[in-house]
Amino acid sequence: MSVQTSTRGFAIALIAALSLLLTGCFITPGKFTSELVLLEDDRFTFTYEGEIFFLGLSSFAQMGAASEEFEPDECYDEDSFETRECTVAELAEQREVWEMNAPVRAAKAQEEQAQQMGAMMGGIDPSDPEASAKLVALLSRQKGWERVEDKGDGVFDVRYAVSGELGHDFMFPVIEGFPTTNPFVQIILREANLVRVNAPGFAAQNESNPISAMMGGLAGLSGMAAMADQRPNGGEMPDFPALEGTFTIITNGHVRAKNTDDGSASTERGEELVWEISPRTASAPTALIDLAR
Repeated sequence: MSVQTSTRGFAIALIAALSLLLTGCFITPGKFTSELVLLEDDRFTFTYEGEIFFLGLSSFAQMGAASEEFEPDECYDEDSFETRECTVAELAEQREVWEMNAPVRAAKAQEEQAQQMGAMMGGIDPSDPEASAKLVALLSRQKGWERVEDKGDGVFDVRYAVSGELGHDFMFPVIEGFPTTNPFVQIILREANLVRVNAPGFAAQNESNPISAMMGGLAGLSGMAAMADQRPNGGEMPDFPALEGTFTIITNGHVRAKNTDDGSASTERGEELVWEISPRTASAPTALIDLAR
């Protein structure tokens, strides 16, 4: 693959990332362990321990705000005013002007992105040096977030644990002021004590989780861009967290349907379903469980 191709591919990936950012799809798991316990008395316990990646707080997002390619203006014939091919000198002059104005464009793009992202991040401005600390404070004041530690570049190490009664649907994560468009796990209650569990955030290659699929592609593109020394703004590429973990459901109800590779196993705590999650995981974990007494 040529330098020009890899650079263009990386620019396209940046645009895709920003599109996801601006539609709210910008949170993804990293390395994690998650467990859901469902009991016949309508009690449940959910835990998530490990990494969560916020794309909007990463250096990659800041690169994307300023990333652009030079596109020359059309040149015209002075007599007929018809478009013609630009000369080498004309292209060089246009590029010189474009490069001279680059800092102004970059500053404007970052300001616009910060305003848009702030509206979706509970008022947190991602360009604020204290943005990560503010997110830690926001999560820490919400019930269930027992540990929130900033690992840098948009990655946070967390422990979330909550127990209660299944009186309504449940979704994780839910963050104050954030859109709820990128769930890791959903518990959906049906009639007759049926419970549907979906985990769209724990699959890397499905339409319901576009950001994880994008992250896998970006890892390869960023490597090519780095080797070709074509990194945006000459900066270093961030290390994207890998999607890697285990999702377990334990229940004393009746498992009517599941898509685990190895079925289920009987344990002292109940029937156990286990999904091993990796960048190759194509299908989101799902199960239908009957909790009728």
